Amino acid sequence: MSEQPVIVLVHGAFAESASWNRVIQRLHSNRLSAVAVANPLRSVEGDATYLRDVIAGIGRPVVLVGHSYGGMVISQAAA
Repeated sequence: MSEQPVIVLVHGAFAESASWNRVIQRLHSNRLSAVAVANPLRSVEGDATYLRDVIAGIGRPVVLVGHSYGGMVISQAAA
């Protein structure tokens, strides 16, 4: 049996990680692991580097989800 990925949620420029709270509650109620990353909002490259460090700390496969500016960050982090 393969390990279930952690859903990593990344907010946009005019939000914060708490904006994902209701989404995380729904995912958890469906037995899915999910975390919201506090996006530092410094630069796309810097934020992507930070996100890669967070992903490495999770130590499991992840599914990245980004909203607005967070979409650019996850694309850069995955590249």
